[in-house]
Amino acid sequence: MTSQTRLDGKVCLITGASGGIGLEAAKALARLGATVVLVGRDAGRTEAAVSAVRAAAPEAKVEWLRADLTSLQSVRELAAAFRARYSRLDVLLNNAGLIIDRREVTEDGLEATMATNHFAPFLLTNLLLDLLKASAPSRIINVSSDAHLAGKLDFEDLQSERGYFGFRVYGTSKLANILFTRALAKRLEGTGVTVNALHPGMVRTGFGHNTKGFFRHVVKLGSPFMITAEQGARTSVYLASSPEVQSVSGQYFYKRRPKKPSSAARNDALAERLWQVSAQLTGVQT
Repeated sequence: MTSQTRLDGKVCLITGASGGIGLEAAKALARLGATVVLVGRDAGRTEAAVSAVRAAAPEAKVEWLRADLTSLQSVRELAAAFRARYSRLDVLLNNAGLIIDRREVTEDGLEATMATNHFAPFLLTNLLLDLLKASAPSRIINVSSDAHLAGKLDFEDLQSERGYFGFRVYGTSKLANILFTRALAKRLEGTGVTVNALHPGMVRTGFGHNTKGFFRHVVKLGSPFMITAEQGARTSVYLASSPEVQSVSGQYFYKRRPKKPSSAARNDALAERLWQVSAQLTGVQT
């Protein structure tokens, strides 16, 4: 069993925390003594998640904030709401994820999967970066996936207007997570803030059940062979708490071990171009 450090006095912000691996990560971090702030879109589900965390860790400080991560304005409001309540941020766990089988466009004119899985965490992280730096040593964790192997960044069609296949677009968003991690790690050198990405494994949760196409069948057929949400959260918790990775940054992890991602995910020029395009589309000053 890998070691974990108590997180008493630390503040952890977790997106996509109303269920699945986000909720399990929240429980585990709360048991380690952290103040955990859950982010969810649905008030009822997120309040239920808060109750579940309190049941798992009765002494923990647990709160929640509402946000719709398909909306850049909602992400900005989330960052503002967090800053209004907290003067520090020790762990930012960008966990929320979306896969849909039909192309949808957000209020910002962005394709919904990329908006939720990449542009939202890109914006949220940048909006909270000064707080993370002021709280250093601190950690950023981006939940990616081995689905990134199926992804391909086409800057001429980043919004998938020319053709949409849900799993490929999802894979592209997960590729973007790793490239974002790589580019951010370089920018954070010497600040005491680390950033790493991870593949949680094939996890048996509600993820993917909102689709009607190919991926839903994959999820249904593969469900007996999938790991539990608690198992899927372990690498996130490890990256948030273990002293073994306190100075590790810019890496991709699976089963609490570094793993080499695809060649595209290790392309620094691609990472830098994605950063610039993402900054332009989200209004982040670079």
